Amino acid sequence: MKIVYFDCYAGISGDMTVGALLDLGVPLEYLKAELAKLALPSGSYTLSSQRTERRHVAALKFDVEVHDHHIHRHYSGIDTMIAESSLTDHAKETARRIFRRLAEAEALVHGVAVDQVHFHEVGAVDSIVDIVGTAICLDYLGVEAVHASPLPLGGGFVETAHGRLPVPAPATAELLRGLTVHTAFAEGERVTPTGAAIIAALVTVPGTRPAMTLTKVGCGAGSKDFSDCPNILRTFFGQSSGNGGDEVIVVESNIDDSTAEVLGHVMDLLQEEGALDVFFMPIQMKKNRPGVKLSFICRPESLNRLSRLLLTETSAIGLRHYPAGRMVLERQIEERATPFGMLRFKLIFDDGRLLRCTPEYEDCRRIAREQSIPLQEVMRVVSSFELEREHTA
Repeated sequence: MKIVYFDCYAGISGDMTVGALLDLGVPLEYLKAELAKLALPSGSYTLSSQRTERRHVAALKFDVEVHDHHIHRHYSGIDTMIAESSLTDHAKETARRIFRRLAEAEALVHGVAVDQVHFHEVGAVDSIVDIVGTAICLDYLGVEAVHASPLPLGGGFVETAHGRLPVPAPATAELLRGLTVHTAFAEGERVTPTGAAIIAALVTVPGTRPAMTLTKVGCGAGSKDFSDCPNILRTFFGQSSGNGGDEVIVVESNIDDSTAEVLGHVMDLLQEEGALDVFFMPIQMKKNRPGVKLSFICRPESLNRLSRLLLTETSAIGLRHYPAGRMVLERQIEERATPFGMLRFKLIFDDGRLLRCTPEYEDCRRIAREQSIPLQEVMRVVSSFELEREHTA
């Protein structure tokens, strides 16, 4: 799995993010060609990038020169523009997710409906370019999971279209909820609304450093040059560590007042909705009550959706989750001829070498029911036939 880790020790903004991703190897001309697929006025902006440094650390500075400063848009218009573009589906989905997260924060701060959010700085051309550009770059690199370090709160004040506001600005503060932050640097706007929206929308488990085989490191420069640290965003790009491994999330909840029927129903729902595994464990809870620990394993992008399902479908009032590394052997399904007709087999490989070949349980169970043969007998005959065929091959 290809992953990227944003090292946001100095902060994050939209232009820093695009600069750092370009520094990983995304061609600027490719970015320009993809952004041209948006229905923005022709000639309304110019893109450029150049090598620079922040406190003697080299980085790439990405700039958007806006030629029309009178463009203001509502969230609904931006979302429609992205959805109707000819960008790749993955890039569109990523960009729309970031803007949706940003619109939700702005709506809460200003007390309006999400579709009525009127963007000023964020809705300007440069910020549309930053957010959609981030999505385009991640898609080009084939990134499947995004991780990020804790974010600095910053301090002081910032001038906005709404006047002078404290740092972090209200929308930024709302976006930081649930994320890991630190207070190492007191002054300056270290995280912009666009930067916060990127992290809030794309990072499932904030503040974690993934294990990876590192391939490239990119550095994006911010506009300001702070005195306390290099104002750069570093991106670490690579492959998740382990032979056939990836990162998953383990979710657990201790339950003592849901019936067995409800728990069985929830297990089916979680599996149908994409959980990689679901299992129960008997436990002894407070007041000496027997209970059940319901656990499931999922991919990071499914965490919120599946957790909500668990909380709404059971009597649980809370859960805990944590990232875990996973090693998996390569597997594939293949149909093969047997004395009972064509059945599916699961083939397991290790570094290209076949380890075992087993008949699919559901196919064997179907044969057992259709022909009134004990399941054990069906599996024995099929396995013996397959083993004999391999020896004579």
